[in-house]
Amino acid sequence: MSLYSQLCAQLSRWALRACVLGLVVLVLCVQWQVVGRYLLNDSPTWTEPVALLLVLYITALAVAVGVRDAGHLGMESLVALLPRGAQRVAEGLIHLCVLVFAVLMAQAGWEWLTLKWDEPKPMLGVPEGLDYLPLVISGGLIVLFCIEHLIALLRGQSVEPAGV
Repeated sequence: MSLYSQLCAQLSRWALRACVLGLVVLVLCVQWQVVGRYLLNDSPTWTEPVALLLVLYITALAVAVGVRDAGHLGMESLVALLPRGAQRVAEGLIHLCVLVFAVLMAQAGWEWLTLKWDEPKPMLGVPEGLDYLPLVISGGLIVLFCIEHLIALLRGQSVEPAGV
């Protein structure tokens, strides 16, 4: 495994662990909302916006991990019908398309982040731009992971899932 693949595997593991931690915090937020509403008769105002923010981060990081571990949707049955050389070309084109999408996603996320950074989020007081940071992080990770897949494809290798 190359040094670059080791770096990507480590980034993927960190992202997956962040997803798990975010999911635990999300469940706790929702539980606190239920306890506050039904037992204390006083709903905390911060739980819903925190839960929504966590969903954005969990989803974006999970998508990046899915791209690295090839867990995303694909048309493998169509590609499998092609000759081996054409399969490699098709796989390369797929990774290039995903890479271009990730660059555009990160770029648009950055633009929105900078536009919304000075606006405070109601109920939380944190910048509204935090809603767009997951697009930047996920887009950057997907770019790195697509490059890893393209390098492995050129070398005739495959990318091994990072695991936890």
